[in-house]
Amino acid sequence: MTEVQYVTESDFQNEVLKSEKPVLVDFTAAWCQPCKMIDPIVKQLAQDWDGKVKVVKLDADQNPNIMMQYGVLGIPTLMLFKGGQITERVTGYQPKDKLVMKINPHI
Repeated sequence: MTEVQYVTESDFQNEVLKSEKPVLVDFTAAWCQPCKMIDPIVKQLAQDWDGKVKVVKLDADQNPNIMMQYGVLGIPTLMLFKGGQITERVTGYQPKDKLVMKINPHI
């Protein structure tokens, strides 16, 4: 399974906002049970979309400024960024087929 890299406040702009490819950001935390449930799905999506979509994680506890900037109040939250803009946002656990249905039109 594909290992998904973490981004931080210091590299968020380069890794996410300035990316040539669409970027799916998984806002997560180690203590969050639904985050643990969605983790294998996020890794599958990273594998399925390899070369088309960059998939990264952001630790909610370690990056509070980005959480505030994008109004993330609940985790897990998945956001798809394209050209530095949010094109899709999903909060809470969702099965893979629902995530794919929401995100596919944007990629």
